[in-house]
Amino acid sequence: MSVVETKGVSKTYHESTVPVHALTDVSMKLDEKEFAALVGPSGSGKSTMLNMIGGLDAPTKGSVSVGTRDLAALSVPQLVEFRLHNIGFVFQAFNLIPVLTARENVEFIMLLQKQKKRERHERAEELLQAVGIADRADHRPSQLSGGEQQRVAVARALASRPTLVLADEPTANLDSHAAENLLDIMARLNEEYGTVFLFSTHDERVIRRARRVITLHDGRIASDERHD
Repeated sequence: MSVVETKGVSKTYHESTVPVHALTDVSMKLDEKEFAALVGPSGSGKSTMLNMIGGLDAPTKGSVSVGTRDLAALSVPQLVEFRLHNIGFVFQAFNLIPVLTARENVEFIMLLQKQKKRERHERAEELLQAVGIADRADHRPSQLSGGEQQRVAVARALASRPTLVLADEPTANLDSHAAENLLDIMARLNEEYGTVFLFSTHDERVIRRARRVITLHDGRIASDERHD
């Protein structure tokens, strides 16, 4: 069963006198347990594609389905609720809440889901342990290194037990050691939890580790290769 399917997705922006065609007729599927990378030069449509799949933006043409749900068929409140329970996000800039500890940042998604305090706490502890940062659970983002903050962001993305995690340049602000550690963690979580990971990246380290590499060029799929 496909976790993600896009059919003929196009996206055109009309923010200037000349329309910008960010995506043109993009069709693809992601199956269970995929560990895939979207690659291509700046302006190729990688981030736009992630935004379409994450329901953060809507296609001009075509459709995007996650699981059995066509995102276009959902109202705004339904889409917010769907994302909350089914899609995790990891951003280049970490996007942690500065006044919350690492544990509280991970628990925040579950708080929005109205999970009980004990369940939130246990799940956060489990995930912080899984990403190797349980000993920093009571530290705020300003007290953590970039690599540690990104580990917290990964734990937060997995807190809702999503079927899909979208990661936009997750290693861009990390040194080589931190980036490799983070990739080790995400690959292990992909295996253990079965969560689909889709990266948008320029980073050769991510590309080497991906088991599938989808190359975009000028808003179209130029190649789609699988690696053992």
